[in-house]
Amino acid sequence: MPRVSDASLRSFAQALLITGGALPEEAAIVAESLVEANLRGYESHGVMRLPQYIDSVRSGEIRPGAKLSIAHETPAMLTCDGGWGFGQVLGRDLTSRLIDKAKVIGVGCGTLRQSSHVGRLGEYAEMAAEAGMVSFVLANTHGGAQRVAPVGGIRPRLGTNPLCMGCPGGKEGPFVLDFGTTVTAEGKVRVHKIAGKTVPDGWLLDCEGNPSNDPSCLYADPPGTILPMGGSQAYKGFGLAFLIELFCSGLSGAPVASEKPVGPKGNAAFFLIVSPEHAAGTSHLSDQTRLLEDYVRGVARRADVAEITLPGDPERRAVNERRKNGIEFDEGNWSALTTLATSLGVAAPDVAK
Repeated sequence: MPRVSDASLRSFAQALLITGGALPEEAAIVAESLVEANLRGYESHGVMRLPQYIDSVRSGEIRPGAKLSIAHETPAMLTCDGGWGFGQVLGRDLTSRLIDKAKVIGVGCGTLRQSSHVGRLGEYAEMAAEAGMVSFVLANTHGGAQRVAPVGGIRPRLGTNPLCMGCPGGKEGPFVLDFGTTVTAEGKVRVHKIAGKTVPDGWLLDCEGNPSNDPSCLYADPPGTILPMGGSQAYKGFGLAFLIELFCSGLSGAPVASEKPVGPKGNAAFFLIVSPEHAAGTSHLSDQTRLLEDYVRGVARRADVAEITLPGDPERRAVNERRKNGIEFDEGNWSALTTLATSLGVAAPDVAK
């Protein structure tokens, strides 16, 4: 299978975005965001999104050049409109502003509406952690892209509605927990579909509510659904998604999911950044973080377990391996990118196999 260095992939993604209509400064931010997702093992939020993004630019659903607009501001809070700009550009801007607020008064809380796909939420938690901040980030699908049925239902009513929490101070880096409220991300289903592969058991139901391994059933008419996380207690996963829907749309001014969604596909989001210095103190958090990490990692393990995994560990392992050996693609997803490149007149990078 093709392998590409992260540097080559970043340049390739940036060239595709610029040729596809993005401004150079936007293309640099979005390309970095997508490749960093691939490096961490988040193919669902990586460069496989480029055909979708460029199609959205062409259709007017993404508006290059749109910047963050502040609808309402207090010392602690920002309510923002993204004007359907690139989500990673908007998300980074909002996170930076909230970090600045938290430095002054201890907390920065913000909402975002009318944003295109904001990408990997862990990116914003990592930004906060680099500034010594604790973070909590939620996103929904701005009323559209409904993929998840409530337990017992056979028609989707919500998006995968991810959440992310981050805390600085780990020995290897920050602790960042980033996951959807479903058994898998929609983007992972899309990756399997493009690759021509079936999905694992327990991911999908078809339009009649039967288990399915066919990723195409999610995009059929009528559509299938992704199962909420939680297994036999999946109502908990759907309950998280339900409240995230309300937090993101109800506080930002975006619409919640409904029978007839309005507007382009995108995200609404809720951000909370907290400065430990204004709480119990940065030194206390750092001390307690080290104590807890040592205590948890030091637990007696089963014979078949080499090490204990904490939030952020899988991503760090993936980054170390992929920076060294390159980012691997299946033939279907790489073909989709090279086909896009041919249509735009952009040269594809050299690959190793």
